Formats: sequence, structure tokens, C-alpha cells
Amino acid sequence: VARRLSLRKHPECQSMSGGQAIEHLAQTGNQEQLVFRLPMKQYRNCHFSFSGLLNLVNNAIAQKEKEEGIQEGEILSCVEDVAAAVQHAVAVHIMQRTYRAMLFCTKNSILPPKNATLVVSGGVASNQYIRKGLKNLADANDFALLCPPPKLCTDNGVMIAWNGIERLRAGLGVLHRTDDIRYEPK
Repeated sequence: VARRLSLRKHPECQSMSGGQAIEHLAQTGNQEQLVFRLPMKQYRNCHFSFSGLLNLVNNAIAQKEKEEGIQEGEILSCVEDVAAAVQHAVAVHIMQRTYRAMLFCTKNSILPPKNATLVVSGGVASNQYIRKGLKNLADANDFALLCPPPKLCTDNGVMIAWNGIERLRAGLGVLHRTDDIRYEPK
């Protein structure tokens, strides 16, 4: 979304990552100016998907560009509102799916009856709006919430690679032969 909004060109966001720029602009935006339908509402599972939301956002941006008479790549006058609406939709989607997972784990005694903990990491955990929503969700359901400091909430690929290095150093779960491994696309 940040790329589609050309936030690198926005004077306040030039040195920020896309997620940081969305969060920054959302602070002064009105999330009610645009309302995006939440993804996967028809599915009663814990899966996440943002592709449907991305399509809705891209269409809304194209419509706003048309209304304002600007070309793709120019900054919309309502960019803060778009950022706020997108951030809110993403946060609600994450909270709804996480809540389902919490209920499932509690109902099926997967977690200890006391001191259940929700751990959130990766880039999404650095967003304070999402983090606050998850904190409220955890508190309302007697879960503790653990999040690394935002400076450690980086790209998941980097975090997975770091975990792999640590496991290799410790000799944990390291495969030395891959002949018998079957790979499938899903």
C-alpha cells in the first residue's frame, strides 16, 4: 500500500519503511473516511490473508486519483485517511483471527489454563496501533502479551534466517541429508 501511495515521495515519509510511513500518516488520518470490507469474513478459521484487502485498497486509491485528477505516483490529498483506514482494517483482521485462535486453543486445552501468553513478532509487531489492539485483546481474555521491542521487530525472513543460524550453531534440528524429504507447493 505504501508503494502504491508513493509514500517515498511524501515529505514526511522519505526515510521511512512502508509500514512506518503508513503508521505515521495514519496518526493524523480519519479512518472513517474510507471503510474497507474485512478479508475472509466468510471463513470461520484462523487463517490470515490480505490479498482481498489489497485489491480493495488499490481500487479505492485509483478512484481517489481519478476524483482528484492526479496520475498514479502523485500524492493524494487524502493519503492520511487512506493510511488510517488501511491500518485499521489490517488491525481488525489480525485481532479477529487471533481471537479465534485464542478461543480454539483455550477450548481444546492446548494452552495452560493459567498464564496463557500471546507472542507477536515481526514487522507487524512494531506497529503501535496494532500492538495496542492486541494488548486490549490479550487483556480482555486473560492472556499476557509479549512483543519484542520495535527495533527488533524486523522482516520475518531475517528473523527466520537468524533462528536458523542459532539452531545450526546449537546443532538443533539440522538435516544433513535431504534425499528423503518430499516438497509440496502448499
